[in-house]
This record gives sequence, structure tokens and C-alpha cells, in this order.
Amino acid sequence: MDGFEENTGVIILAATNRPESLDPALTRPGRFDRQVPVALPDLQGREEILKVHAQKIRTAPAIDYNKVARMASGASGAELANIINEAALRAVRDHRPYATQEDMEASIEVVIAGYEKKHAILTDKEKCVVSYHEIGHALVAALQSHTAPVQKITIIPRTSGALGYTMQVEEGNHYLQTKEELEAQIATLTGGRAAEEVVFGTSSSGASNDIEKATRLARAMITRFGMSDEFGMVAMENVQNQYLGGDTTLACSPETQARIDRAVSELIGRQHKKAITLLTENRKKLDDLAKHLYDKETITGEEFMEILNREMAEEKGEPSPAEEPKEEIKELPHPELNLEK
Repeated sequence: MDGFEENTGVIILAATNRPESLDPALTRPGRFDRQVPVALPDLQGREEILKVHAQKIRTAPAIDYNKVARMASGASGAELANIINEAALRAVRDHRPYATQEDMEASIEVVIAGYEKKHAILTDKEKCVVSYHEIGHALVAALQSHTAPVQKITIIPRTSGALGYTMQVEEGNHYLQTKEELEAQIATLTGGRAAEEVVFGTSSSGASNDIEKATRLARAMITRFGMSDEFGMVAMENVQNQYLGGDTTLACSPETQARIDRAVSELIGRQHKKAITLLTENRKKLDDLAKHLYDKETITGEEFMEILNREMAEEKGEPSPAEEPKEEIKELPHPELNLEK
């Protein structure tokens, strides 16, 4: 880094996604004048990035980029560019001269979950189980006060391997999460498995990704966020390679690691029981919503909340809020799945 004092107009730029592996002699003061960490874009940043990439294609005149940016929470700049490209491809496939709002929103699903597997055929029973599973997630989320609103629910299989998914979209930017909010997220993640247990008395392999996410979140609460009464404000886990996925290593004794494992299991178990209680107490809503999703295969968050609010109003003896004719919900195909309410 020496020898440039006599040269004017020489600028040295360097970039890495492994800053922890650099020699300290290179990163100490006096070497590089400025270090600029590039994090994932926030809501405003995502909106502006989408607009830049959208200039390269023809779009409808009234695209709500703020809504698209909110739906693409956590996306990188490259993923946002891919969303715009997928929207353009979708418009071309449908023989339209420009990309619409619907194309933008559908392309987010492609980036998140992959393309629809149009030729993947589930049996009636599998389709029924997936319907209850996804409604379990959505209903547990809606019945709690610290969760993001449901945006969309689908049981159409995707190329990522998912047989269905429930999309939730935060309203605005959130940089801090409370203990109550994180616990509500864990309860929502266990809602799919809880619905299977409440309705069918058994469980399926469809909750594997939910279990992985719930375990990772519960472990972070205990080892890094100091949200455990047993361990208090003690950091027992270090994050490495934060720009490459965030590998973690425990910095504690084997005995403490065993206690952490028990605490993680207990935390998830409490939230799982909470999800089961919520779904058991709202069994009629669970059945009606699952049958509606089974029939439609994909429903919006507005449809979901409309049916849920109507059910809640009927329970209280109040007039239904939405005054469209109530659509008859078809019975599920297997007699053993048309459970008594």
C-alpha cells in the first residue's frame, strides 16, 4: 500500500464478502481510508432498486413498487433484478405488451419458492392435509397480536419442493423484534404441524422446513438475544461469515450446550402447545378455511380475513362484515376427512 504518495488521482478499491479472513495489517487505520459495509436493502432501498431495473422493461402505468418491495422483504439487489426479469418473462408468455402488478407479485413467488409444478398431482388426501397445514399457519398468525398480516396462501406445489406455502408481509420496516414477537413467529411456524395433529391425530413430513426455522429462531433467542430466564444476558454463540450465510459456533461447555438444547426444545414445545390450543378453540374456522383453500387452491389474504371475520361475527351474533353472498364450501372428497364439527 506504500508508494502512492507522489501519484495524484489514484484510487484503490477492494471488495470482499469474507472481511473476517483479511490480514489485520490490511484493515488497520491508514491503509484504506473508508470501509463501506453493504447490507441488504431496506424497504426504501428495495423500492428504488426495483424502479431502476423496471426502467429496462415495459411496465403498466400504475405499478405499486412499495407493495412489491414489502412483499420482497429480505431480498438482495440481485434477487430484486431477478424479480423484474421474471415479471417480464411472465408478460411475454401471456402475450402481453407490458408487465403488470400481478406479474410483479407472481415473480416474487417464483424467486422465493420456485415455479409452479403444474404436472405434480397430489392425492386427494395429501391435498387435504396440505390445506389444513397451510391454514394452520395462517390461522395461528391471525389469532395472535404480534405477527405480520397474511398476504397469500396456496397449496400448489413448487419446484423448490414446497407443497404449499403461506406468505406474510410486514407493514413497513422493522429493525427490532421483541421477545413476544419472536415467540409468536415460532408459534406460527408450528401452526402447520399443530393443525395436522388437531385434525388427523398424526403428523407428516411436510413440516420439516418449519421445524428447521423454528429451531434456528429459538436457539438464537437463547444463545444470542439473551431472551432466556435460565441463561440471562449471556452470549453463548458467535456468528461467523455473516456475509456468507452466517455460520454460528457455540462458545460454552458441553454441559451448557446440553442445557441450551433442552431450553430450545422447551421453548418450541410451549409455542407448539399454544398453537394447538388456538386451533382447537377455533376448530370450525380451521375446517371452513381449509375446505375453502382445498377448493380454490390459492386464496389472497383478503379472502382469508373476510372468511375469518365472518366466522367471528357469526360466533358473536353480529352481522357479517362483507356483504357478498356466502359461497357454499364443498365437502372434502374423503368421508373420513369430513370430520364432525
